[in-house]
Amino acid sequence: MNLYLGNLHWHVTDDDLLEALSKYGQVVTAKVVTDKITKRSRGFGFAEMSNDAEAQAAIDDLNGKPLKGRNLTINEARPRTPNPNYKGGDDENH
Repeated sequence: MNLYLGNLHWHVTDDDLLEALSKYGQVVTAKVVTDKITKRSRGFGFAEMSNDAEAQAAIDDLNGKPLKGRNLTINEARPRTPNPNYKGGDDENH
């Protein structure tokens, strides 16, 4: 199951997510999303757990609980939907 983790403290790392989730089962990946230019955390991340029941246990137990001082938002990640307002373009020229 793919998980969305939000309201992350700026100092939460991939390893912090891995450590928090591994208590519930096998974590395939854990990644904090960072800004391309500043490399600073954008305050959310994604993780994949190999077992849906273990992922659900993590959701049930960790949602609303503090991680490095901020209450986590954790739920099943929804598929990305296209943004009808996105015109595309070259990030280097903006």
